[in-house]
Amino acid sequence: MRILVVEDDRLLNSTLCYNLTTAGYLVEAALTKANAIGQTEKQNYELIVLDVNLPDGNGFDFCREIKERRPDTAVIFLTANDMESDMLKGFELGADDYVTKPFPISVFQKKVSALLSRITRQSGGDFYDDGNLLINFSELTAALAGQVVTFTPLEYRLLKLLTSNSKQVLTRGQLLEKLWDAEENYVDEHALTSAISRIRGKIEVNGYQYIKTVYGMGYMWIGGLKK
Repeated sequence: MRILVVEDDRLLNSTLCYNLTTAGYLVEAALTKANAIGQTEKQNYELIVLDVNLPDGNGFDFCREIKERRPDTAVIFLTANDMESDMLKGFELGADDYVTKPFPISVFQKKVSALLSRITRQSGGDFYDDGNLLINFSELTAALAGQVVTFTPLEYRLLKLLTSNSKQVLTRGQLLEKLWDAEENYVDEHALTSAISRIRGKIEVNGYQYIKTVYGMGYMWIGGLKK
């Protein structure tokens, strides 16, 4: 997912870009409306994080222009104005969310993650993205906190089964049956246990837990809970 941050406050712009990049997104920055227009003419963005007040114009006008050219581009407004009329104007122009400064970065990241996840589901994209772990099942690529993670084909298939059935217990028998069918080769209990262990070693870092062992049954994807 590619994001453009349009914010003339250099410190805030850098902070947002850093945190979004760390979360695994491809992020670019613009400090002015003119700069943002130039970048959107050369590159498609799934999301534009847009300040209302820019030194050479305002975000409302830019939002109108970008929605006319690329209506599928999502927009989150950033503003110091919390007036209801401004919020309504933003939504009328097609904005997807509205964040009033100052705001906690953690809340902002959750808004971005939820919005991009919704876009992915609507577009039919084959992704898993929780803001920390990003898996592209179509391209067989993954990143954790912005760092590339490598999985084997078997691990990708196992991850797809788990993430597609989030918060549901999948028994070892169910997993073995589906993995065997997908691989067209026999996958035994030891191979399944080893694959689960390898995946955990790659993604369950910095206090995150993704896979819960349900003793006597199997495994459940719990989606990056803090231990």
